[in-house]
Amino acid sequence: MNSFDAVAFTSPGGRGYNEDAVLLVEDGGRLTAILADGLGAYGGGEIASAAAVAALRQHLPPLGYMNDAAFSACFAAANATVLAQQKPGLSMKSTAVALILEPGYAAFAHTGDSRGYAFRGGNIVCQTFDHSVSQMAVFRGDIDQAQIRSHPSRSQLLRALGIEGGLLEEITALAPPQAGDAFLLCSDGFWEYVTEEEMAADVLKARNAREWLNFMLNRIEGRVAKDHDNLSAIAVRSLTASFEL
Repeated sequence: MNSFDAVAFTSPGGRGYNEDAVLLVEDGGRLTAILADGLGAYGGGEIASAAAVAALRQHLPPLGYMNDAAFSACFAAANATVLAQQKPGLSMKSTAVALILEPGYAAFAHTGDSRGYAFRGGNIVCQTFDHSVSQMAVFRGDIDQAQIRSHPSRSQLLRALGIEGGLLEEITALAPPQAGDAFLLCSDGFWEYVTEEEMAADVLKARNAREWLNFMLNRIEGRVAKDHDNLSAIAVRSLTASFEL
C-alpha cells in the first residue's frame, strides 16, 4: 500500500518547448520527487534538466542508506553529468529540487530557484530559499520575500547544476511526515503566480493531491500572459502516520 498520494505536472506553458523535467516514484517505502528547470539562456535547457533528473535518481543509495552525504553525492553526480553535456556555445545549466521521504530520512535538497514547501495543518512549516540575487536582497532587508516575484534580478541565479566549483545544493531537513502533511515542489514558472498564502489555503480545501494541484493551476491560468514560462510542480500528501527518524 502506498504511503503517499502524489501527482506530478509539467507543461511548456506559453512556449513552444519545455525545458522542465519531473520525476515521481514511490517504491519500497521511499518516495522520490525530483523537479529540474533548464536555464534557457545558456542553450540546451531541456537536455540539462532531463540529464539532471536522471542522474539524481540513478545515484540514490538503497533504502536505509540515505543521509545528507548521500544526497550531496547525488547532486555532485548530477552536476558532473550536466557539465559533461556542455560544449562550446552550449553551456547548459539547470536548477533542481528533490524530495526524499523514507523511514529514517526526510529532506529537500535544491540548487537554484526551484522550490520545495512542506505544509502541516494548512500552514507552511518549511520553505526552501532561492539561490538568487533577489533572495540575497531579502536576506539583506532590501525587499521582503513576496517581492521576489516581481524583482528585476529574480532570474539571476547564484547556484545551478552545470557550474564548476563553488557551493552546489542546500539540504533542508524535514520533520517526520504525519498523516495529512503535504509537500510541494515547483519551478519558478509555477510559484511566481501562486502566493504561499494561496498554496496553504488550497491544500486545506483539497481532498487529494491532484485537486490541490488543480486549484493552484486554476489560479495560474487566470494570471499568466500568453507567452508565459514553462511550469512544473509535484504535489504530495502523506496518507500514513509519521515515520520514526
